[in-house]
Amino acid sequence: MLRILREIQQDFAVIFEKDPAATNVVEVALTYPGLHAREIHRVAHLLWELRLPVLPRVISNLGRWLTGIEIHPGAQIGSRFFIDHGSGVVIGETSVIGDDVFLYQGVTLGGTSTRKTKRHPTLGNNVVVGAGAKLIGAITIGDNVKIGAGSVVVTSVPSNATVVGVPGRVVALRNPDDDTLERLPDPEWDFMQGLQHHLAELEARLTVLEAQLKQPQPDAPAPARLPAGGRDAKEDE
Repeated sequence: MLRILREIQQDFAVIFEKDPAATNVVEVALTYPGLHAREIHRVAHLLWELRLPVLPRVISNLGRWLTGIEIHPGAQIGSRFFIDHGSGVVIGETSVIGDDVFLYQGVTLGGTSTRKTKRHPTLGNNVVVGAGAKLIGAITIGDNVKIGAGSVVVTSVPSNATVVGVPGRVVALRNPDDDTLERLPDPEWDFMQGLQHHLAELEARLTVLEAQLKQPQPDAPAPARLPAGGRDAKEDE
């Protein structure tokens, strides 16, 4: 019980840390749907682990009706979890979320498989997922990852990466030891590199074709000659 109370206290603390709009405890307790959804999920998840039928899903649906956030009671969520605004967030049954994870509105942790296996994403610690991002399938998102708004991520992402786009691609990697960027996004450079590579391939093909055209062509075989008398002689016989 004391552990749960400490975690609830941490849930309040992380809101004041990450949301500059939070002014006082009463306001946060009464008006933050992300906090409400998190605490409702605590109850539903506890009953889910006790293998009680129906009731965990009823509580989960109640939470969705009250907050606009759907968290399956089977999802595993770490400490200091925060959903900002929250409307439209969906977290699937086999999702696993680490500590200090921050989700914006419209995020989906969804699955594609219909089998009763791990089919939803696993998020590491200190992950930030932008508004409207979709993480689909049993993928793994490493620690300290940032996923841009509206991204669709269908493959695993290494730690310390920044992901954007549809489908999501890594555009930056951060070195956690000295907090420096090892790779910066440069769409124009990427385009020029791709164009240069394509031109090099075309030049290589043209070189091969020119070499083939310069080679002497073998003489065509002489047409077969008919024997004396030709076809008429045979017909006369």
